[in-house]
Amino acid sequence: MIADTPEYIALMGRIESALDSIRPYLEADGGNVKLLSVDEGNVAKLELLGNCGSCPMSAMTLKAGVEEAIKRAVPEISKVEAVNVAVV
Repeated sequence: MIADTPEYIALMGRIESALDSIRPYLEADGGNVKLLSVDEGNVAKLELLGNCGSCPMSAMTLKAGVEEAIKRAVPEISKVEAVNVAVV
């Protein structure tokens, strides 16, 4: 997906809205998430911030919480990846 097109901007806004729905839970544990981009394969790239970036449960939070919320709100997203979380 090409950045700065109206479609890309709308998609990013829908993802941000989905993230806003789970941010209070992340913030309660001292963390947060930043949306970086969506690539051509509709993979959303995120950065986990604060405690979420170093928490040993961050991979589970990413899959069960963040990815679930995004895919529910934006079904065209195929995958969610955090640039700072190792996949185990």
